[in-house]
Amino acid sequence: MRIRPRYFIVYKGVNSLFTGLTVGAVFTIYAPLDPSVFSVGGIVLALGMLWVARLYEKILNLKAFFRISLFVEWVMLMMVAWYLLRPEGKTTALAVYAGYQLTFLFGSYLVRAETLFLRRKALLSRLDSAKQIGYLAGMVLSWLFYRALVWGWGIKDHGAQVYALHFLLFGVELLIIFLLLRAFEKRK
Repeated sequence: MRIRPRYFIVYKGVNSLFTGLTVGAVFTIYAPLDPSVFSVGGIVLALGMLWVARLYEKILNLKAFFRISLFVEWVMLMMVAWYLLRPEGKTTALAVYAGYQLTFLFGSYLVRAETLFLRRKALLSRLDSAKQIGYLAGMVLSWLFYRALVWGWGIKDHGAQVYALHFLLFGVELLIIFLLLRAFEKRK
């Protein structure tokens, strides 16, 4: 298995676009949660990240990197789908929060693996630039999206706005998974 750098960089850019799109949405989604949930979630996340770090000897290889990356993207897709099916309530807020925490669990690992497998400074520079451009584009796009809902359709309810955004997020996440699959190829 090998990484196809051009596709990988586009994948990470679109992945960051997704993140930029979601920045404001989580505040609306998490509103039903008690603040203590975030403390407990942070503790569980820190312990989980410690566990993942202890697995580096076994998982810092290209095959595991691909599988973990794909797992993280499937979790994101399932979270978006869950929200589209059940947009309100404490259960949904907890499910979305738990899903994000699960994906954050692998955050440090994924960054370390990117650095190890891309190696070249020029590729890493292009990768980080693509991530920042994607993130900025996502935030600008989310702002434009919310403004369009208000100005064009008169939708001022934050819950309705975030729900509408999730249709876009679902499509973006499908694109992310497609790009991830293109970014890795089996050696012949």
